[in-house]
Amino acid sequence: MASHIILPPDDELQRLEDEEADGHGGQPAPTHDGAPALPFSAMCVRISRDSYPNLRALRNASAVSLADAACVKISEGDFGYVLDDVPHLADYLPDVPTYPNPLQDHPAYSTVKQYFVNEDDTVPQKVVVQKNSRRGIHFRRAGPRQRINFESDEVKACIVTCGGLCPGLNTVIRELVCGLSHMYNVNKIYGIQNGYKGFYSSNYVAITPKSVNDIHKKGGTVLGTSRGGHDTKKIVDNIQDRGINQVYIIGGDGTQKGAYEIFKEIRKRGLKVAVAGIPKTIDNDIAIIDKSFGFDSAVEEAQRAIDSAHVEACSAENGIGLVKLMGRYSGFIAMYATLASRDVDCCLIPESPFYMDGEGGLLQYIERRLKENKHMVIVVAEGAGQDIIAQSIPSSEQQDASGNKLLLDIGLWLTHKIKDHFKSKKTEMTIKYIDPTYMVRAIPSNASDNVYCTLLAHSAIHGAMAGYSSTIGMVNGRHAYIPFYRVTSTRNKVKITDRMWARLLSSTNQPSFLSQKDVDEARQADRLANKPPLPAGANHNVATAFSQSASSSSNGEI
Repeated sequence: MASHIILPPDDELQRLEDEEADGHGGQPAPTHDGAPALPFSAMCVRISRDSYPNLRALRNASAVSLADAACVKISEGDFGYVLDDVPHLADYLPDVPTYPNPLQDHPAYSTVKQYFVNEDDTVPQKVVVQKNSRRGIHFRRAGPRQRINFESDEVKACIVTCGGLCPGLNTVIRELVCGLSHMYNVNKIYGIQNGYKGFYSSNYVAITPKSVNDIHKKGGTVLGTSRGGHDTKKIVDNIQDRGINQVYIIGGDGTQKGAYEIFKEIRKRGLKVAVAGIPKTIDNDIAIIDKSFGFDSAVEEAQRAIDSAHVEACSAENGIGLVKLMGRYSGFIAMYATLASRDVDCCLIPESPFYMDGEGGLLQYIERRLKENKHMVIVVAEGAGQDIIAQSIPSSEQQDASGNKLLLDIGLWLTHKIKDHFKSKKTEMTIKYIDPTYMVRAIPSNASDNVYCTLLAHSAIHGAMAGYSSTIGMVNGRHAYIPFYRVTSTRNKVKITDRMWARLLSSTNQPSFLSQKDVDEARQADRLANKPPLPAGANHNVATAFSQSASSSSNGEI
């Protein structure tokens, strides 16, 4: 049974883990002054000592504050099983009514065997385990429930898109509208124009399946979007005044933080409103989920830019094609487009530092590559090399409306540095700089992303109708309801100690540009992030062995 908890402080977790490692796991857990532990309130539940290692991982991953404790739901089971559950209307509206799901009489689903999701179904966060591993953290499986908390006639839903553009936005909008209408017979659906500020600065627009029928064939978002504009009180005031009871919010980590604040204010006011967040980021840097919608489409379009750069480079003496791709903090688009292309000679991403001059530097590598092949293609993510540029160009502390620091243009800077280097060497060369940023994000989604967007939208609808408020995403190939704070507490980044980055280095034949210190630091960070939970009653030797195996227990790319 899921219950709210307040996570124990770090020193208490460490003390109990030390006792477990020393073989004293069976003793009661006194407080620091020797007195019995204080009882939890009615909204809390004591967590067994066996779950403390999992809870430490949970705290490290999500940085849960005491202010968020009322919204945190943790339940535990055998063999170290921990369910990181999502809020439900019944948590603060205990008398909320339930109704039969109309899908049970829907002709399209009547032949499906066990169409409804079992309430006990969960999805593991980590699927690569060892023989003695604990079951670890799980999330509630997404899908339709037999009992729901909204009748079709009472639903008044709204949809908003926030942040930058991304392939698939219109597909998600379309499938939310069509799914609500066709599956649950909802006919009061509204679009919020131009992001969060549209809740209080513009009229709501009624949308129907007919009005969104063809929008998936277009890029961008028919609702418009903007950065910033989040005012929790104004937004919830408008939701309350207009009688909205389902809110679908499409956007990146900043937008999901906003969705969490909206939910907390809704809960505080005791409103019967479900909030569903659908994570969107072209950089694929949302934590927990397998990938963001639109990412495959972005990689496909980025590859076309690389192909153009390759043609330009091959057609000139000592030709260099330089392509800058999106990736402020995470270089996934650059990495995957490079692997898909097979024509790239060097890929630079924010996670992997590099240097320009001296033995083993980028300029020396470019010289060698041009001497061998007479041409070269370089792909660079927009967030790469910012520390190097800052040494020669004063960095700006300006931020965009979302609070992101404005980046210096690594593409232009590299272009000038490479030109100046070969000019000093009196060597003829030609460099073509291609920046397809806005082309990549403005295209319609491809076939695989269209399917993914459909499944995300349907999962969001099923969850909202059943009274859950959460972020929806695919975890290890299964759609799940994830607590808002889990996807906003950290970013997904390329692991330069993982096999996928090694595959890229093998494909491009570029040097890693890493010192031994860089490698050791990256391995240590990965080891700490993937520290396996300790078995119950583990002695010191077993604890040490588990700690040493952490570097090989990463749940990264295959």
